[in-house]
Amino acid sequence: MIHHLKGILTENSPTHAVIECGGIGYYLHVSLNTAEQLKTGEQVTLLVQEVIREDAHELFGFADQHERESFRQLTSVSGVGANTARMVLSSMKPSDLTEVIMGRDVEAFKRIKGIGAKTAQRIIVDLHDKFPAFEVGAEKVSTSGNTIRSEALLALSSLGFDKTKASKTLDNILKTEGPTISVEELIKLALKQL
Repeated sequence: MIHHLKGILTENSPTHAVIECGGIGYYLHVSLNTAEQLKTGEQVTLLVQEVIREDAHELFGFADQHERESFRQLTSVSGVGANTARMVLSSMKPSDLTEVIMGRDVEAFKRIKGIGAKTAQRIIVDLHDKFPAFEVGAEKVSTSGNTIRSEALLALSSLGFDKTKASKTLDNILKTEGPTISVEELIKLALKQL
C-alpha cells in the first residue's frame, strides 16, 4: 500500500494532480482544497489512499492527515464512494465537515452535488459518534461528550424509546446543560421529556 508520494508536481487541476517520483508520473485524484495548496513545478508531498475496484486502481491524494482520515471515514459509509467523498471534501474543509456532522446539518450535505437527503442522513448517523476531532481555529471540536451521549442513547433505546426522538432529546439537553453532565443525569432529564 502506498502511504505518500514525494516528488515534483508536473500537473495540477481542480480534480487531479500528477507527481513525478523517480521518473514515474503518478496520477492522483484530489479535492479542490488540496489542489488549491499545490503549485506546479514545486516539490510536494501528498498522502495517498488507494482505491482498488474490480475495474480500476485509483490513487487519491491529500494535503494533510485530517483530509485523508475524513475521506476514509466517508467512504466507510454505505453508498458513499470515493468520488462522492472527494466531492464532499471539495465542498468543505475537514474542520467544517466535522461541524456539519456534529451539528447534524442535513441541508449542508444536500447542497453538495450527488448527495440526497437519505445519503446525508446516513453519513450523519454513521459518523456522528466516531468522526475524529479536528482543530477549528484555536478551538478543538471535542468528541468526549459524544461518549456520554452514546451511552445515554443506548440506555434509552434498550428501554424501548424511539432512537430518533431520543437522539434529538439528548442533543437538546446537551445544548442547555453542557458536556459536563453525567450519563445518569442526562438519562433522567431525557426520561422526563420523552
